[in-house]
Amino acid sequence: MIPMVLVIVVALQHRSVLVAGFGHLRAAQWPWLLVAVGATCLTWVAAAVTRQGALVQRLPARRLLATQFAAGAANHLLPTGLGASAVNLRFMTVCGVPLARSSAALALYMLAESITRTALLLALLIAFPHALRPGSLVPASMGGPLLLGVVLAVCAAVAVVLLVRRLRTAVFTFLRTALGEARSVHTRPARALALWGGSLAFPALQGAGLAAVGEALALPVPPAHMVVAYLAGTLAVAAVPTPGGIGTVEAALVVTLVAAGGPVAVATAVVLAYRIITVWLPLLPGALTLGALVRLKVI
Repeated sequence: MIPMVLVIVVALQHRSVLVAGFGHLRAAQWPWLLVAVGATCLTWVAAAVTRQGALVQRLPARRLLATQFAAGAANHLLPTGLGASAVNLRFMTVCGVPLARSSAALALYMLAESITRTALLLALLIAFPHALRPGSLVPASMGGPLLLGVVLAVCAAVAVVLLVRRLRTAVFTFLRTALGEARSVHTRPARALALWGGSLAFPALQGAGLAAVGEALALPVPPAHMVVAYLAGTLAVAAVPTPGGIGTVEAALVVTLVAAGGPVAVATAVVLAYRIITVWLPLLPGALTLGALVRLKVI
């Protein structure tokens, strides 16, 4: 709750910017907004393809797609994607996949999605090196302490795993299962293609959705630069434990769009419209779908 409270405080302090952002929504070009809606719908297809690619056992395609739609609503109940993970874990278990293999498939999905998202960002930064102004995101004086903090956190996590025997045993057992599942998946070209192709398409479609909203609101930033801003913003707050990234993602995207050269008011309007399309409009239908899947014992 702490990040959400901080975001609310900042929002109240800058409420004039939010009001101006909502004002810009009236001038949106609806065809581009429909493109953003279409890209959002395709992200559920990409997620379903990636989930199937992470598991050797075949899952029911229609139920898998419905589960990805419902998982979006569940994601707003628990922090850092735990809601979607819980829904998919339960779905695979109901489909007869052992818990160890379900967990391994879940870990493989998250690993592939993280790798492809980072790789896509790096590739776009190489292609468009001036898409962002890093100095406006992280002051040069903060680079060293930030890197040191990340290294210390990783070292502390590794030390805890190595020193606590029960935790070490559980982690190593899980890693053996996960590596075995990953090898099995990559012996099947169709599964490997689904895993990596779907995990690449997922962030690309999300970034394309933001770029479409930017075009709808005439944000003076090239579409490719908006995709870079989206990837940078979402990676920056990936570990912040807010349900569905509410508050933190909005703040990060506004910052990165401004760093890409967009005016604050228009960037705020773009982020507000984008989050309405991707989060708030599907929320009620997703919750109803989630309830129906639970009643039908699909999950």
